[in-house]
Amino acid sequence: MIRFFKKLLSGESEKDFEFKPTPTGDEDDLAVFVKYVVCNLVDKPQVVEVQTEKTEKALNIKVVCEKEDIGKIIGKNGKTIDAIRSLVNGAAGRLGKRANVEVAD
Repeated sequence: MIRFFKKLLSGESEKDFEFKPTPTGDEDDLAVFVKYVVCNLVDKPQVVEVQTEKTEKALNIKVVCEKEDIGKIIGKNGKTIDAIRSLVNGAAGRLGKRANVEVAD
């Protein structure tokens, strides 16, 4: 935690990885959104992989990352992953689909 605040206050950036998505307006944007959020939460964003599986009514999004970063994605009592799921489900609802977001072990 202290290391985080030192970096924040000093202006240093340990992350050389930059991910800038460009929206297209379809269901692929949901996976891009999940990847964008997850990459900004974890320590090793270059390892993050987002896999999608599409069906007629649903979109399953699976996040694969380092074991040390899983806790950062899930958050305290699962609040972070619940917030991500809520946002993705809201956006998927506008497209007439359902979305499931899972974090792989």
